[in-house]
Amino acid sequence: MNYEFLIAGFGGQGILFSGKLLSYVGMLMDKHITWLPSYGPEMRGGTANCSVIISEDPVGSPIVSHPQILVAMNLPSLDKFEEDIKKGGMLFIDSTLIERKTARGDISAYYIPSTKLAHDNGTPTLANMIMLGYVAKITGVCSFEDLKAGVSKVVPARKVDMIEVNTKALEIGFNYTE
Repeated sequence: MNYEFLIAGFGGQGILFSGKLLSYVGMLMDKHITWLPSYGPEMRGGTANCSVIISEDPVGSPIVSHPQILVAMNLPSLDKFEEDIKKGGMLFIDSTLIERKTARGDISAYYIPSTKLAHDNGTPTLANMIMLGYVAKITGVCSFEDLKAGVSKVVPARKVDMIEVNTKALEIGFNYTE
């Protein structure tokens, strides 16, 4: 088991939180993990991405230059990182915000309208959690129970009321079918 993720989008979309949750789930599963956040100086509205590695073996570097799995939550992220995906890798696209399809024939592409699903389900700020639930199911990186355990640990105590809505959003994504 070795997963190399790059999660990318705009600041304010919860990109770094998604990576942090995924990393924490890896720790709960007793795997070796890294989480490397990166964001532009603008924060909200600027670029944001994070690299996450979950591995059976110790990780030598937290840098993911050629991800096995790319999650693109906006078009600039897709344009920037699409060519970096390893051959045979996976691409997850928020099809609400990104209308184009991938031109690559050597990867598996998944189109999920996570922003629309978030709005339709009364959780407009949780498209990232919907996407993460779907990514977890398709990649097999973890179970839904692992996600639930992770979210209860990662959501800060001052926002404990957000555990239930984050879990709901993860479940929407985990149960989504194209």
